[in-house]
Amino acid sequence: MCNPHKRRFIGQIGVAGLLLTPLAASLAGCASEDWPEGMKPIAWDRDACVRCNMRIADHRFAAQLRGGAKDTTFNFDDVGCLVFWLEEQRARFPWMDDATTRMWVAAWESPSAEKAIWLDPRQARYVAKRSPMRYDLAASTATSADAPSLSYAEMRAKTLARGK
Repeated sequence: MCNPHKRRFIGQIGVAGLLLTPLAASLAGCASEDWPEGMKPIAWDRDACVRCNMRIADHRFAAQLRGGAKDTTFNFDDVGCLVFWLEEQRARFPWMDDATTRMWVAAWESPSAEKAIWLDPRQARYVAKRSPMRYDLAASTATSADAPSLSYAEMRAKTLARGK
């Protein structure tokens, strides 16, 4: 037999839970991450790189490609995976060369996943940093005068020459 005080207490907990659920749901929707216009949010530690299947965990190396008639999105854990995937999948996805195709790469200097700095990989400079897939290049906000860096074309050529 259940104590009437226990029953009332359990009922109050249930009611409180029901009342707090909408509040919790609305707060969960208030993520502090600011994504660039057109970019789909990356679920850190859950989304996997389309090329290597590694979970995207390090916000300083993530990249995304989005475009085509279906507005398809592909996520990458390393800019090297993006470079190789573009080469490997060009025939399958001819829209990648279209001017409306959008790409983003996280800047090495990004303070956190929530405050990631997103750059156009074709405009970014690349610096030597140990990366998840060991392509060991990271996009940077630094200009060529700030530190030794590579252009997108130089980074791409170096990555493809390395192989993997």
